[in-house]
Amino acid sequence: MSAPTPETAEHSDDARASLEALRTEIAKAVVGQDSAVTGLVVALLCRGHVLLEGVPGVAKTLLVRALAASLELDTKRVQFTPDLMPSDVTGSLVYDARTAEFSFQPGPVFTNLLLADEINRTPPKTQSSLLEAMEERQVTVDGAPRPLPEPFLVAATQNPVEYEGTYPLPEAQLDRFLLKLTVPLPSRDDEINVLARHAEGFNPRDLHAAGLRPVATPADLEAARTAVAKTSVSPEIAGYVVDICRATRDSPSLTLGVSPRGATALLSTARAWAWLTGRDYVIPDDVKALALPTLRHRIQLRPEAEMEGVTADSVITAILAHVPVPR
Repeated sequence: MSAPTPETAEHSDDARASLEALRTEIAKAVVGQDSAVTGLVVALLCRGHVLLEGVPGVAKTLLVRALAASLELDTKRVQFTPDLMPSDVTGSLVYDARTAEFSFQPGPVFTNLLLADEINRTPPKTQSSLLEAMEERQVTVDGAPRPLPEPFLVAATQNPVEYEGTYPLPEAQLDRFLLKLTVPLPSRDDEINVLARHAEGFNPRDLHAAGLRPVATPADLEAARTAVAKTSVSPEIAGYVVDICRATRDSPSLTLGVSPRGATALLSTARAWAWLTGRDYVIPDDVKALALPTLRHRIQLRPEAEMEGVTADSVITAILAHVPVPR
């Protein structure tokens, strides 16, 4: 790998500074969700998609809108309901009586940042309409492929406690998400801060009035992606990632372990995290830092383990404690 030129290094540093500024800017609207903000930035760097899980009212929607406003990206929101049709997401051909021809009307998926709200409330047929968009970054209607804008990220939300009337995402579709981020309830101090902001007139529907401004551009994001792609990975680190993923396949608590796609995802997110922290090479701590959000949705617990209180996070944490760390 060739050494970076001074100009390349300068562009990389500028892009990193711009993306780091996102955290401060988003904090003007969202309180106490730094890890979720970082996860969304990592997903953008890796060209991946994010599943946000949290109870209602923890600012999942506001988080995505604030990210789009801070990055100068176009964003659209789709409320997934049981009667939502695939064409409501992707778009459809519409007959024009004046010209006697069909024309394509793009759906909300044609955006940079798509918020798929409560994705598990819509039937599998509509859920699957996102698969081609997420994987191929295009939509095929009437046999004609139509490319999606770049960058493109799906941020899907789901409620972890209310399962009545829902359609849980199948394992194959969960595996398409790069990260599964948990959005927790705020601490007491953070919740007091939220109330104080609302008392002072904060309106979550008017981010401009809250002072949010674009602090990074798509050009910064593209420069960052180029720099991440040059982040080096030693054979020892690659072996460490593989050992972690293979250990999940042998775990007595699991019926389904991490696939090779999950291993490549973990390597990708670790490289992005290494670059964000100012390094051009990956260390074991980078892998550990991203293991939970990258792998937790790619494994399946045995029913008896679940009844005993075992969680996906606890299994992965135990594996990280036992797999030898390269020196």
